[in-house]
Amino acid sequence: MDKRYSKYIRPFAIFSDLLLLNVLMHFLIFEKGLMTDATKDFRFLFVANVGWLVISYILDLYKIYRFTRIVIIMRGLSNQIVIFFLLISSLYSWSYLLLNKEGIINFFIVLSLLLFFMRFLTFYGLRNYRMYGGNYRNIIIVGYEENSKLLYKFFNQRPEFGYQFKGFFSDKYENNKVLKGGIKDIKNFVLDNEIDEIYCTVEELDSIELKALIDFAENNLKIIKFIPDSKGVFGRDLKLQYYDFMPILALRENPFEDSVQKWVKRIFDLIFSSLVIVFVLSWLIPVLGLLIKRESKGPVFFKQKRSGLDNADFYVYKFRSMGVNKDADAQQATKNDPRVTKIGRFLRSTSIDELPQFINVFKGEMSVVGPRPHMLSHTDYYSKIIDKFMVRHIVKPGITGLAQVRGFRGETETVAQMRARARVDRFYIENWSMLLDSKIIAQTFVNAVKGEEKAY
Repeated sequence: MDKRYSKYIRPFAIFSDLLLLNVLMHFLIFEKGLMTDATKDFRFLFVANVGWLVISYILDLYKIYRFTRIVIIMRGLSNQIVIFFLLISSLYSWSYLLLNKEGIINFFIVLSLLLFFMRFLTFYGLRNYRMYGGNYRNIIIVGYEENSKLLYKFFNQRPEFGYQFKGFFSDKYENNKVLKGGIKDIKNFVLDNEIDEIYCTVEELDSIELKALIDFAENNLKIIKFIPDSKGVFGRDLKLQYYDFMPILALRENPFEDSVQKWVKRIFDLIFSSLVIVFVLSWLIPVLGLLIKRESKGPVFFKQKRSGLDNADFYVYKFRSMGVNKDADAQQATKNDPRVTKIGRFLRSTSIDELPQFINVFKGEMSVVGPRPHMLSHTDYYSKIIDKFMVRHIVKPGITGLAQVRGFRGETETVAQMRARARVDRFYIENWSMLLDSKIIAQTFVNAVKGEEKAY
């Protein structure tokens, strides 16, 4: 596959999906005699094909680029399959679907499995092909600023994306041997070397030069993209909005502000927490309660004020793992902490001490997945010395979170560690999906079984 065949990747994906859809309908529905009426066969075929194309257009299912992450691809495909199923269900009565449930269910199960497999195969197949020089894009960078150097480093270290870097261009560093030339040399170089994309530093050009470069790129069918300014304002994830015909750049919206996504997450939290409360905590509380009280005096549960949604205080519940002490509200547990009891050491190493927080989830104070809630004193301290620390409070805190499965669990010994944890929390908030939540829950379970170094 040469680079000139890139335009065929998307049509091929659409064709292969429709081919799979129709083949499966033939063998799993029509061949099994679930629809004996020819008119009904054709109607089902028409609805399925047109419905799939319309849904994929609305969801931008095939709008995938070489830099698109696999989690985004899988999330889009999951949404496509769910809505497609709902479409078929809405057009055919549930009684009809239930009568033919074997064929219909088999159809959707096989369709889902094969589509996910094809996406994985295509994604990693193309990456490997690009790594060895196929399906590439020739690119240049205009400007030699810090951000443009970082972009060059990315192109150089990630060959699987299929970008072949051909040089820097700048008037600010004329004697720099790294440069291929100045601004005046760009046009001839682009045409002579079959350059596909131009990456331009915003600070490098004045308005006249910038307009001329944009006009040149558009007139010669070249893609031009812009590297954020060094101030970092345009380095944020921005969303383009139109006020009539006026384009406005806004900071990315919080995904939890979407009422549908918010309720999806809340319903999941309710179901998950209810199952844990009924089938686990109902018998675990009396058993652990006896063991905890037998070893040390005090309550079975430890409750502590933590910072929650919108920085509102709430009491978080845990199985008590320490002897009653006056430092509990200010000092994190440390390695070999003498305050931790014998049963408490086991509870903390397995994360069982956190299970009562499913009560907090059921009450709506927490979520199963989200940034971990901090003690009030820590929130007050770190919010003053870490930029954008309070962003983590625009969502509900979680029993587990992305930062915890990425190694930022437990005691934070330095400000740098807390800064890194806050950065991961912000990434989670900006990139939330139910698929990401599922991965975090699965990894949390694996970590609990394996044991974690900082679970003390």
